[in-house]
Amino acid sequence: MKKFLLLFLTLITLTATSQDTTLTEKKVDPILSKLITFHNKIATLNLDISTLNLDVNWKKITKFATIYGAINGGNSLSDVDVYSVTNGLQTQTVTTPYDYSVILGVRKIARMGYEPKEAFKNGLENSFSDASTIGKVKGFEYLFELSYVRQEGESYNNQHHFLRYIDDTYILKGEYLEDGFADIKYFETSQRYRHKIESLDHLDFLPNELKKGKLSLNIGAAQRLSEPYGFDPLEEWQLSNGNLHYTFLAIQEGYSVDFTNPEGIQYLNPSGNIVATSTEIWEGVVIPTVLSDYSERKRNELENTIQHSLIIGFDYYYYSKKLWLHSWGNLMPWHYNDGGEFSYHRYNNDEQWYDYSGGLIFGYKYSKNLGVFVEGKYNKYWNREWHDFSFGVNYIIF
Repeated sequence: MKKFLLLFLTLITLTATSQDTTLTEKKVDPILSKLITFHNKIATLNLDISTLNLDVNWKKITKFATIYGAINGGNSLSDVDVYSVTNGLQTQTVTTPYDYSVILGVRKIARMGYEPKEAFKNGLENSFSDASTIGKVKGFEYLFELSYVRQEGESYNNQHHFLRYIDDTYILKGEYLEDGFADIKYFETSQRYRHKIESLDHLDFLPNELKKGKLSLNIGAAQRLSEPYGFDPLEEWQLSNGNLHYTFLAIQEGYSVDFTNPEGIQYLNPSGNIVATSTEIWEGVVIPTVLSDYSERKRNELENTIQHSLIIGFDYYYYSKKLWLHSWGNLMPWHYNDGGEFSYHRYNNDEQWYDYSGGLIFGYKYSKNLGVFVEGKYNKYWNREWHDFSFGVNYIIF
């Protein structure tokens, strides 16, 4: 490979230099100069991996990083009394266990100017800026966070990890997100070219103060590994009229129907226990559970799929003690169709779709007493949405 590359560069440089055979003084072509420099670097490059010395500066990598762990809790929904008169008056109290979260993480992300400095981190801080494309400083930043959450009686495993490297001309990022509450899980990498806009004076729609901000545009490629979102396990059980063969599906899953009981029809689960004695309970209580369990099992049986996409985005940041604005956005307008059985194109009528994400953090202090703020982020991947927002007014009495 090295010999081929050297030969290719040599032919280019020879072709470029042989185009002018007259003995006249000619300025050096800057492109030709860069090709020659690149050729010389390749020629002297040592490709022997055994001599590679990885001198990792762990002190620099971990400097200013914060390791945190916390347990947070509180009461959930209050107890609810449920009454029944089927067999006389009966009362049942439904209780919801208390909410809690166990969080463990490590982060090294430069604090933006508008972010307050906490005495301690408990993992519940709502740092909208973590989702931004560009951080406050150039270089290497990271976040690794695991959490186990019980909310309103439902338990979730959540994970959010990312590594990113920001330079003046490029952005590299790898991210893994598992949000049990939003039912989304994927791994994403992206490589982007970054173009910094040096002056915003030509953006007439911006107030003069905001023209002092920093704006950059980026474009590149993204790769996402996830379960085949869009896949409907119940599609094969649908009839031509749109109804579902739910009883046949339940029988396949091990349920059975007993018509011989003199007291009436009985529906039994795979263990042989009676779960319903009427069609109403069977269709209203048991079948929804059967369909949910079947869909989850079929989805878990499938392998993850990889999606290659074009990605374009922007990031804008301005901060002063009176006014700050941080905004970012990402759009994936085109996705490679590999023709796979579980490609999302198949569930979208073989057409392209738009995946996008963005965020906005705005604050303005009218005076020492009065200020307003708006913060939020929004994501939409494969027609699945998850978002957070916050806005309000602060008034300080002196």
